[in-house]
Amino acid sequence: MNALRLSWPSLRDVLAGFSVALVALPQAMAYAELAGLPAVHGLYAIVPALLLAAPLLSAKELQVGPVATTSLLTFGILSATLEPRTDAWIAHAALLALLVGLIRMAIGLFGWGPLAYLLSRPVRIGFLNAAALLIVASQLPAALGVQARGLGLSDIASAVVRTRDWQPLTITFAVVTIAVVVLARRLDPRIPGVLIAVVASILTAQAVGYSGPTVGPVTSALPAVNLALPWQAAPGLLVGALVLALVGFGEAASIGRDFAAKARRPWRPGREFVSQGVANVAAGLFSGFPVGASFSRSALNRLLGATSRWSGFVTGLVLLALLPLAGALEALPLATLAGIILAAAWSLVRPQELWQIAKASRSQGVVAAGTFLLTLALSPRIDEAVLIGVILAAGQHLRRERNVRVDVTTVGTIITVRVEGVLWYGSQEQLEERLPDLLASHPDATDLIIDLGGCGRVDWSAAAGIADALEDAEQAGVRTRLARVPAHATRWFGSVWARWDDRHHPAG
Repeated sequence: MNALRLSWPSLRDVLAGFSVALVALPQAMAYAELAGLPAVHGLYAIVPALLLAAPLLSAKELQVGPVATTSLLTFGILSATLEPRTDAWIAHAALLALLVGLIRMAIGLFGWGPLAYLLSRPVRIGFLNAAALLIVASQLPAALGVQARGLGLSDIASAVVRTRDWQPLTITFAVVTIAVVVLARRLDPRIPGVLIAVVASILTAQAVGYSGPTVGPVTSALPAVNLALPWQAAPGLLVGALVLALVGFGEAASIGRDFAAKARRPWRPGREFVSQGVANVAAGLFSGFPVGASFSRSALNRLLGATSRWSGFVTGLVLLALLPLAGALEALPLATLAGIILAAAWSLVRPQELWQIAKASRSQGVVAAGTFLLTLALSPRIDEAVLIGVILAAGQHLRRERNVRVDVTTVGTIITVRVEGVLWYGSQEQLEERLPDLLASHPDATDLIIDLGGCGRVDWSAAAGIADALEDAEQAGVRTRLARVPAHATRWFGSVWARWDDRHHPAG
């Protein structure tokens, strides 16, 4: 793999990296809160992730770090057994990042990239739409100034409906933040709306003596590498880590392919898996949490004219340099961070995508809708919803693959059976069970021809089953042969015919 070229970054790389850093700093802190960690851990995750992953990126404009869906998944996975914001939660989040990183690196290095396609488009769209709604819902208590017991919809609803507990000043911080971020984005994406909202919120909070929840104490240095993690919990986190590795990479792949196509550059998913893996390992080693590729920061990086991977490296350096000044963020209202997340997450709610899938394919629409509803119903364990969505998609595929078309034509005493579809151990019985009835209904038949020209695939089990059925027909006095055997299947039939005598020769 090519590392950073031995050349100095261009001025545009420096400017782009610096500008993205100003947006990334408050975003990273906001997503740490979403993941159930103190806000400063967002910086612990993004700085090492950027510095170590930048040289390996396949898409040079890609910006890694905390993102909304990955943070929500982190919360869901850990919430089953731990209490948010505790030392145990922080340690397990770091371990989860390490596991995600190792899984992604293994996928990239060993060529297991096709695993990413286990998350079909309907599953991914159904999950992302529901996750976006959950992210929006999760931030409502902080935006309203109320406390929720968890991220489950029932917990959020019970907190939000207590209108007497709403805090007008807290709501003002959240609403103004959303307005500033959205307005800046519409006027010109290069305007740092997030930074403007953060600075204005801190100054306002100090001026009016705001007493609501704030970021609180912020350590102004990157922590030392920490390997004293709860390794005994690793087996219980593996399934969640695998889901995180695949879901999070789906976002990186989408961004990377899009940028590569527009720039007419090659897209190397294996390399991207490795770079995303390195980013997560780095985040985990420095007490961070799982990270991914940010669409908004990557798009801004590209818009600002980034010309190489140096831009991401510069972003990491700028954030590292800003860490000693991070104490200035202690007075930042959590409502402002909630507003940042709300402004970003609402744009991810795209019900039209679900509708388009349903119109195009009813079965795939069921998968998308099922994943969507399961994600909402199982919140905060949305990783389980992803797994069930994958099973739903696989079940739909197997159901379709089980259906084969069997057409029968009779000319005199010759019966020809044409098969269309995929013949495998799950569908072979549709042909095998048809043949005895067919011979029974044609007692004068002397020849039976099985035409496999319409079969896209024939596996060994199906070939053996057909061979057994034809042997039964031979014993009943009917001559048999095969026609138009697919090239890939000739070896299967050769192996099963080897146990017969010389009278049996597959044709085609």
